[in-house]
Amino acid sequence: MMKIENLKFDEKGLIPAVVQDARTKEILTVAYMNLESLHKTVETGETWFFSRSRNELWHKGETSGNTQKVVSITTDCDQDALVVEVIPAGPACHNGTTSCFTETVVEKGKVGSVGIIPELVEIIEKREKEMPEGAYTTYLFNEGIDKICKKVGEEATEVVIGAKNRNPEEVKWEAADLIYHLLVLLQEQKISVYDVLEVLVERHQQKRASTKNTK
Repeated sequence: MMKIENLKFDEKGLIPAVVQDARTKEILTVAYMNLESLHKTVETGETWFFSRSRNELWHKGETSGNTQKVVSITTDCDQDALVVEVIPAGPACHNGTTSCFTETVVEKGKVGSVGIIPELVEIIEKREKEMPEGAYTTYLFNEGIDKICKKVGEEATEVVIGAKNRNPEEVKWEAADLIYHLLVLLQEQKISVYDVLEVLVERHQQKRASTKNTK
């Protein structure tokens, strides 16, 4: 692990910091740190930056409450830029959006992204709270755990059938249904999908560690 003092700050004593949601991996904002703000970030466990316009340190969320709990800080191969992974307590942007990056400059196509998972999680949680009439998710929560479990089982079976039939299109659609219903089940059980992902991370790290030890 490298020392903070070995980082390469620019001629003004600053280093760019890309702030990323540690769970969703969404880029939240880009700011600047100097040595003092970086030390305060490490010491407090929350992000501190240096404002070039005000020429002073500022603690993210000090007035808004939208603090950012630091999970990790990494640097690039040149050691002149940072990626700060955080768990945000609210929107990162002063405009009230989750991320500062909301304006599309170029878009040549769309691809499937894990970013849909946190979006679905948010929608499902909102459905359970508000229970809007006519929504399928509302219907599932009204029917209760037995219905939700039944749907998870049904969709899992459909995935298996599609795979046995060597039908990629069917597997794709049924797998999507399975993931959605599993997210509903997790919400009903009040289990965070990020806690599930943490289990996968821990298992993977343990396996890598055991593999290294056997070499």
